[in-house]
Formats: sequence, structure tokens, C-alpha cells
Amino acid sequence: MLDATPQTPSDTAIVAFFDVDNTLLRGASVFHIAKAARRQRLLTLVDILRFGRHQASFLLRGENNRHLGSIKERALELIEGYREDALQALAVEVFERDIEPRLWPETVGLAREHLAKGHQVWLMSATPQIVGKVIATRLGFTGALGTQFEAHEGVFTGKFDGPVLHAEFKAIAARALALELNANLEDCWAYSDSRNDIPLLSLVGHRMVVNPDARLTKHAKRLGWPILQLKRASIRDAQKRVRREARAVATKKRQA
Repeated sequence: MLDATPQTPSDTAIVAFFDVDNTLLRGASVFHIAKAARRQRLLTLVDILRFGRHQASFLLRGENNRHLGSIKERALELIEGYREDALQALAVEVFERDIEPRLWPETVGLAREHLAKGHQVWLMSATPQIVGKVIATRLGFTGALGTQFEAHEGVFTGKFDGPVLHAEFKAIAARALALELNANLEDCWAYSDSRNDIPLLSLVGHRMVVNPDARLTKHAKRLGWPILQLKRASIRDAQKRVRREARAVATKKRQA
């Protein structure tokens, strides 16, 4: 199950789960994949305009389940007959050309704060796992969980291999990963912008909402969850919170 970069093993792990779209990256990663597919003539101009409308809507209002459904259907059509190694090459191109310049340096910095504390950092996204793994590897994170596609002898069949990693399925995957890593979820963190990630945010002992959509903002305020707007003062406060809570978790583990 695990798709991680090498690291020193430990008896127990502390994990920080990071959503990708509009949390680590401005906008939707699938839009940038679509642009790269267009450059390789896998998409028509009509397709790319449709993805563009979804991207604009996403930036303004957050995730939309109807749009997500149409994107998933088109993704399956696109990927059928495509080789895994070709998608890997496409993912590297997408990261270097489209994703890296649009990363939020503030949330990347928070992820690195966790790494500096000895925590694992895992990306959790509905984007294809191949793309998530490239992002994680290039940024020096521990690993990535994402949507997987069925392949036969290195060629995609046009079917999903498991559920789209979205909403409650992120929480299910995070729980399974924590079990595999022997991590106590009460000691773990999660970061997301989307109301759809409330199950994941509710699963861990430490959560922070980042540039939240309206429904998540309301939910976070009601429960007293920290809200991070990507401003310099907010970043300083978030970094202090990570350090303070990390010390408390380390103390609890030493006393256990």
C-alpha cells in the first residue's frame, strides 16, 4: 500500500496529512494535468476549456461534486490505453512546468516544519497517485496517497483501482496508513481547505484548515479549529502551533 521515499524506521510514527489542491497548490492539479494532456494532443480545445471553467469555479468556491464527477469520467477516458511510464513522464513535466510555480510556499514551509520535527508528511489527494508521488518526491516529503488506476502489463485499462481518494475515503485511507505505520491518530495532524475533508480533519488530534471554503470556515469556527489564511502573521502563528503541539506530543510519548 505504501508509496514513500526511504526514511529511518521507528516504533511509532507521527504523521501530517496534507491535501494538495488549494492547500499545498493554488488551484486544481487535474487542470494542469489536462493542460499537459492538451499539449500532447490527448485533449481537445473544448476539453481544456471545460477544465478551465472547473478550475475557475474551484478557485472561487472550492470543490464541487458535480464537477468532480465529470472530471473523473473524462480522466478514465483519457487514461485508457496510456502506459504507466508515459504518465510518469507526464507527471514530471506537469510538476516542473505547472505545479511547482504555483505551490504555496507557506504550506510547503509548514510541511517542512513537520519533517524537521521528525514527523512523516503524506499527501492525500484525489489526484492520480503517480502525480502525488512526483510532488512528494520533489519536495522531500515521505509519500503520497492518491487515486489509482487499473493497469494490465503496464497499460491502463480505463478503470479505477479502488475508490477515488476523496471525502470519507481520505479518512479511511489515513486510518489504514496510521495502522500500518503504528501511528496514534491523536498525535497526528491534517491540513485542508475543503469541506469534503471534514472526515479527515476530524480523524486526527491536530488539524488546521487552510484558505477554507465557506462551509469549512463555518464548521471550523463552530468547533474552534485553527484557521490559516496565507498571510505572514498567520504563518508565524501556525509554525509556533506546530512546534508547541509537537513538543507536547513528544513529551507524552516519553512519559508513556
